[in-house]
Order: sequence, then C-alpha cells, then structure tokens
Amino acid sequence: MIPGIKPLKIGNVEIGFPVVQAALSGYSDWAMRMIARRMGASYSLCEVMLDQFLVSLKDRKKTQHFLYNTPEEHPVAGQLMGAEPEQFALGAQKLVEAGFAVIDINFGCPVRKVLGRCRGGFHLSQPAVALEIVQQTRDKVPAHIPVTIKMRRGLDDTAESRDNFYEILDGAFAYGIDAITVHGRTVQQRYIGPSRWSFLKEVKDYVGPDKTILGSGDLFSADDCLRMMQETGVDGVTVARGCIGNPWVFEQARKIFDGEPLPPPPSVHQQREVMLEHFRLAEELYGPERAGVPMRKFGIKYAASHPQGQIVRDDFVRVKDFDAWRAVLDRWYSDDAPGVYPSRSLYEQEQECG
Repeated sequence: MIPGIKPLKIGNVEIGFPVVQAALSGYSDWAMRMIARRMGASYSLCEVMLDQFLVSLKDRKKTQHFLYNTPEEHPVAGQLMGAEPEQFALGAQKLVEAGFAVIDINFGCPVRKVLGRCRGGFHLSQPAVALEIVQQTRDKVPAHIPVTIKMRRGLDDTAESRDNFYEILDGAFAYGIDAITVHGRTVQQRYIGPSRWSFLKEVKDYVGPDKTILGSGDLFSADDCLRMMQETGVDGVTVARGCIGNPWVFEQARKIFDGEPLPPPPSVHQQREVMLEHFRLAEELYGPERAGVPMRKFGIKYAASHPQGQIVRDDFVRVKDFDAWRAVLDRWYSDDAPGVYPSRSLYEQEQECG
C-alpha cells in the first residue's frame, strides 16, 4: 500500500481496499456488483431504493432483483432515499431484513423529479428533517449494522448551504453514523463542472482522523482514485460513473496502490470474457427473457474499452436478448487486439443518483 492510505473500515465492517463501487441508480444491481467484486472492488452499494417502494414491496418474482444479494459479494450496502423520517426508518428495516451489511442514506441525488418530491439532495436544505431521518433510521437499524450517509457539499454555494452541510455532518456523527461519503459538487451543479476536491480535504481536516469520510466525484480512472486520497486525505473513494462498463478500474487501482505499474487496458478477448459473464449473471438475476434490456446499457458502456468503440456502441444499442448480445461479441470481439482506456468524456453524463 502507498504510505498514508490505510485499509477501510466502516463501523465494525472490515472493507479493506479503500476503492469501492458507488450506488448507481439503474445500474448497480447484483450482476454489476458481482463483476466489480471479482475485478477487485472490496465493497459496493446497491442502486438507491425509495422507502415507499420498500415498505410496500411484496415477495414477487418481478421485483425480487431489487433486494437480491449473495454471500460472495459481501460486504454490500443497501442505499435508501425518501422524504418522511418514520417511513424512511421502516424502509431501512426492510434492507436489514434483506441481508445488507450496511444501510446508506441518500442525501445527495440531484435529479429534478427527486428534489421535487423532497428527497435526496433536497434534505440538504432542511437540516432538522435530515437529522430526524438520521436519528430514526439509526434507532431502527440494529446497533451492529453500520449506517452511513451520502451527501453533496450543499444545495448550492451560498453561506446558508455551507452552514446546513456542517449542521447535518456534525449532527449525523453525534447520532452514531459510521461514515459519510461527500460528493464535491453541489446539488444545483448536478454533474456540470468539476467536483471540488478541496472541499473534501476541508471536511476531512474538520472531522479529524477518528471519523470516516469517503470522497466522490470525477473518479474516472485508477489514477484519479489515488490522487483523490493523496490530495484530500479521505479514508476511501467511491467510484460511480467511471466504473460502468469498466470494472477493470478496481483491478488497476489495486495494482498501482501496491506500487506496480498501471496495467494496460483489457484486451478485446479479456473484455469479451467479462461481458459474457456479466450477461450470464444478469440472466440469473432477471431470467433469460428479461436480461437483455437492462444489459443493453452496459454493452454501450463496455464498448468504450474497444478500439472501435463508437461503432461497437451503435451495435449494442439494438440488443434485446442474449442472441443479439452474442452476435455483437462475435462481430467485434472474436479477434483479439489491445483495448483502450475509456475516454473521460464518455462517462461525463448523468448516470448516478448521488
């Protein structure tokens, strides 16, 4: 390990390698998390779920994938979003019953329809409600299960937003929150402009070495992960858009953290092997008849590592089932060749909800 970077621990949960997969709305299902885990991620978070949805969720085949997790991927966190403190706590209880090792509270999502329903990043404008959610959730979740929070640096860049951020930060730790992930953009920014890493350093310096802060925002390569920890002092980083279709980023980060050279991007045949396994896992999760549609968006992202990425991407747009997926692989991934590192611009689009 590089000096100054330590194994990550959240509450009583030993994470280890401090580069983890973030919660990604519409993406971080069990299949994606399993691939990330096998490629070196030590911890991951499921896609964010609404408290109302969880409280009313029935044990049905069509919805079982939302809470699906297995021992091989643990530790894994369930992320929750909502508006009402009491219902939020009941939703957290559902995640506990489903077997998630950590419960994560989303106070960061900047999507307009989420804000309009007083969820996600909206809570950064109302510290009293946010802290009531924190308190009731911490009280409802068993003491041995860590509770964490995902925040942005504020609703906007006003002094009031800054004060609200620190009020929530201090109050959450006082209520027994085990770790807080901070995204370096404001809610108002959404994904426009750079993530302010200097704010992450400010927060980490403020809370000191005994409280766990993870950083988020603009992590598109293994080198980005290393630089964020070195520049800000955060205890770990959560990779979001930069790992969609690029699970190799975790393996690459482990190599450079161990003092080895950055490995080359995966070859075309290495990509093919992982993509076939990802589709197999998706079939296991959704069933063969339903796996094609959710996998289409992954194929589009995987194409970024192919030397003819744009053409390959256009083929994945039409995928509806495994036969079509396999046909794209047979067309573009049969002959081996060196891969490429994905272009940062391909990932700088709205994908996560955090």
